[in-house]
Amino acid sequence: MTITVKVGEAKTHLSELLAKVEAGEEVVISRGDQPIAKLTRIQRDDDLDTVIAEIKASRSTRAKTSIEEILAWRDEGRRF
Repeated sequence: MTITVKVGEAKTHLSELLAKVEAGEEVVISRGDQPIAKLTRIQRDDDLDTVIAEIKASRSTRAKTSIEEILAWRDEGRRF
């Protein structure tokens, strides 16, 4: 979700706006009706959403795992 605020309001409520940005919202700062800046969250390597997206991307390129492979992984190193 994007929030638009004027420069004066942004100066007055900067801490609150930064908390909203940390929660994932975008804040557009405008002078009059002209947008001049956008506050967005910086993506970090340890962000859960980033990690999940990378896992999904890597899984989409590999072949499906068969039941035989799963059983082989389970039984690997077992003594019967």
